[in-house]
Amino acid sequence: MTPAENAQLALLLEVAGTPKPGNVDRERDFSDLRFEHFLAGAVGAGPGLRTAEDGAPVGEAFEKAVAGMSQQEGGNTQFGALLLLVPLVKAAAKLDEGEGLSPESVSRVVEDTTVEDAADFFRAFDHADVYVDDPPEDAADLDVRRGSDAVPAVEDREVTLYDVLALGDEEDDVAAEWTGGFERTFWAADRLAELSGPTSAKAARVYLELLAREPDTLVAKQHGPKTAESVRVRAQQALEGGPEVIEAFAESLVTDGVNPGTTADLTAAGLFVALTRGEVTV
Repeated sequence: MTPAENAQLALLLEVAGTPKPGNVDRERDFSDLRFEHFLAGAVGAGPGLRTAEDGAPVGEAFEKAVAGMSQQEGGNTQFGALLLLVPLVKAAAKLDEGEGLSPESVSRVVEDTTVEDAADFFRAFDHADVYVDDPPEDAADLDVRRGSDAVPAVEDREVTLYDVLALGDEEDDVAAEWTGGFERTFWAADRLAELSGPTSAKAARVYLELLAREPDTLVAKQHGPKTAESVRVRAQQALEGGPEVIEAFAESLVTDGVNPGTTADLTAAGLFVALTRGEVTV
């Protein structure tokens, strides 16, 4: 498969993993967000992912992928996952024969982003309603919730997309991947390679392991750091307790409206790396 096809497959395998506490999976829908919306989002993202594969700038490919993803009734299904997958696809497509996808290769891609990439990143927020925190006090004009209205500030400040994400890398796991060599993404890929069984089951297991290792930053933003830490501890207990405990954990998160969505984004990125390396096959 091509890098773009592997990225779409990663999105599909991620949402097909079950049980995936706090998130939509093939056995659990939300009232306003369903399994089918994620399937449609993965299909819609295809043109943008292929644009990245063809060598387009990261920002251009990302905005195109988000615009396509958003053309379903559920709204934002995979914004964060695409922010990870687009540079990974671009890195995979640029590899010389025999060179493997690595933290170094994707870091080169994100560190080379430009001011125009940052502008396209802000334009992507015009297509989807994404939950974000307030920006730092000295960067109020770079509030992503302004969408394309913030582009003049981006251009005046001459900030690259890497610079923009570095502003939030302490509070957001996806931003931290960009500035930290995609550390958790590659950890997830390594774990997927170690596990046996159907890929969707392995994806669900790695999702829980990621959640048990570090608090989900989306949960922290929406519900506070204490809740995020509580969810992390309960994920560890669920892993140790088995299927019945995992199912009870999943039901409680849905009841409480707690969604560890950033962990799902990391799982999708890990699936892409494992697929690209040939360590996971379907």
